[in-house]
Amino acid sequence: MGGGVGAASAFGLVLAACGGDDEDGAAGTTTGGGGATTAEEQSRDIEIVNYALTLEYLEAAFYAKVIDSGLFKGSQLNLIKIIGDHEAQHVEALAGTVQKLGGTPAKKPKTKFPLKNAASVLALAATVENLGAAAYLGQASRIMDKEILAAAISIHSVEARHASALNVLTGKSPTPDGAFAKPASMDEVLPQVQPFIVS
Repeated sequence: MGGGVGAASAFGLVLAACGGDDEDGAAGTTTGGGGATTAEEQSRDIEIVNYALTLEYLEAAFYAKVIDSGLFKGSQLNLIKIIGDHEAQHVEALAGTVQKLGGTPAKKPKTKFPLKNAASVLALAATVENLGAAAYLGQASRIMDKEILAAAISIHSVEARHASALNVLTGKSPTPDGAFAKPASMDEVLPQVQPFIVS
């Protein structure tokens, strides 16, 4: 995907802007803008980043299949391609972040999506993007490393913009929750995406 090549380095720039790793590069700790992170806290951050990675795998796969479906043309197809490229960059960046933290990136799941007609696909895309934005917001208070938090927020804001554009395209409010976005926990998000994962 165009632009995906620089995704990991772009994500790295966000991390660097927030402080970067300590000069010694000690295993199990980072000292960026948030002070030392213990091994236990780092393990939690890896879990959260892998959770986000799994959601991004789903989003990237969804848009790739929508593009191949032939249901869209013109400006709508262009928008879908742009969003799909963003999701592919998120996948690359998050996988690289898990490795940077010393973890193993989550495995890419096999997926299935109902691609019946353009209207239902756009509605599903809006649902997916709103859920993705809520999922990032739901993990914000759990992220221990401030560098990872800042980087996650940079993705969250893009997911929210995707959601807003698709909300308008489907005739809904750009901000369905009003002036303040509502977070969603893992327990709330995972059951909603499970139908799209092939066991």
